[in-house]
Amino acid sequence: MTESITAATDGSPAAMAAVKWAADDAARRGLPLRIVHVVDRWPYGVAAFPPPDWADLAARAGEQVLTEAITVATKYRPDVRVTTELIEGSPAKVLREQVGTATELVIGSRGLGGFVGALLGSMVLHVAGHVPGTVVVVRADAGRPHGEIVVGVDGSAECEPALAYAFEQARLRGCALRAVHAWQRPVYGLIPEIPADIEEVHRFHQRMVRDKLGTWREKFPEVEVVEDVRSTHPVEALTDASARADLVVVGSRGMGAAGSVLLGSVSRGVLHHAHGPVAVVHS
Repeated sequence: MTESITAATDGSPAAMAAVKWAADDAARRGLPLRIVHVVDRWPYGVAAFPPPDWADLAARAGEQVLTEAITVATKYRPDVRVTTELIEGSPAKVLREQVGTATELVIGSRGLGGFVGALLGSMVLHVAGHVPGTVVVVRADAGRPHGEIVVGVDGSAECEPALAYAFEQARLRGCALRAVHAWQRPVYGLIPEIPADIEEVHRFHQRMVRDKLGTWREKFPEVEVVEDVRSTHPVEALTDASARADLVVVGSRGMGAAGSVLLGSVSRGVLHHAHGPVAVVHS
C-alpha cells in the first residue's frame, strides 16, 4: 500500500465533491492526492465494432475530465501534490484495484450514468462492498461543517478498524467524536410491568460502549468523545446522527453479518440514507 489518497472522478457533481473531499483529507494527512478516471468501452459495445478514432475520442474526453478535476483540487488545496491517471477497463474492477494501492479511495455517491432519483449508484455499492481497504462515499450536496465525526459502535471486533479511522479523523480535524450504538428492544420489553429490565439492558449497552472506547480514549486523549446509546435500529440512529456530522464511519460488517456477506445491512443502509460523507472501513 502506498501512502496516498486516491479519488475517482467521472466529471459528475458527486465525483467533483469527492475530489474536493479527498484534497482536504490529503492536506490534513500530509499525503499526495492521485485522481483517476476510468474509460469503460464495454457498456456501448464498442470493443467489438469501434470506430477508427474511438480510442482517441475516449482518451480526450477522459483527459478533459481529469484536467477539470486537477484544476478543482489544486485551486481548493494548493498545498497538496496532485497527479492524475487515465485507466481503461471496468470501473468496478479498476477501483477495487485502486484501494489496494492507496490509503483510501474516495468516490462520488452517483455518477453520470446513475438513474435519476437514485441515492446511490450500483457501482458504488459494489466497490464499497468488495474492497479490502477504506472507501469514502461523498454526496454532491455537501453541507456546512458541523465539527463532529460519527462512528458506529457495536460489540464486534470488526468495528475496531472503524474506531481507529474515526479517532484519527477526529484528531486531524480537531473535532468531537460521537460514538453511536443502537440496540433494539425485545418484544417482551414493551410490556409496562417490567420497565426495570429495559433500563438494565440500556445500562448494559452503555457499559459495553464505554469499555469498547476505553483503549481508544487512552490513545487519543485530545479527542472529545460523546457516547450516544439509543434504543432504535442502527441505521435510523446513524442516519439521524449524520445530519449533524461531517463524516459517518462504519465497519463493513457488524455482529449480525454472516461471514460471507461483504457489506452488512447496516453499512448498506447508512450508505443509502446518510446525509453526508460515509467511510466504510473494512477489517
